[in-house]
Amino acid sequence: MNEDSFYEKCYKILRKVPPGKVTTYKDIAKCLNSKAYRAVGTAMNKNPYAPSVPCHRVINSDGKVGNFASGQGKKIIMLKKEGIEIKNGKINLKKFGYKF
Repeated sequence: MNEDSFYEKCYKILRKVPPGKVTTYKDIAKCLNSKAYRAVGTAMNKNPYAPSVPCHRVINSDGKVGNFASGQGKKIIMLKKEGIEIKNGKINLKKFGYKF
């Protein structure tokens, strides 16, 4: 699988995550039958379709907000605008996690 098709598959999966929900790099990789969590992160960082492909809705599997190309502060603002609560730098995946 070349890099471009991997990235496009990541974006296709991410388009399913609605406002007010988040997913993880790991969950996107699992949907692709992969363990390439970091590659999913790279795809999100290079996302040419933002904000229609909402890469700000992808977080770490431990609930931490994680990185964002425009800065973590901007990511937090975007998530809070969608009603996602962030406590002590973490998001409750049981409450806000999207199930594929």
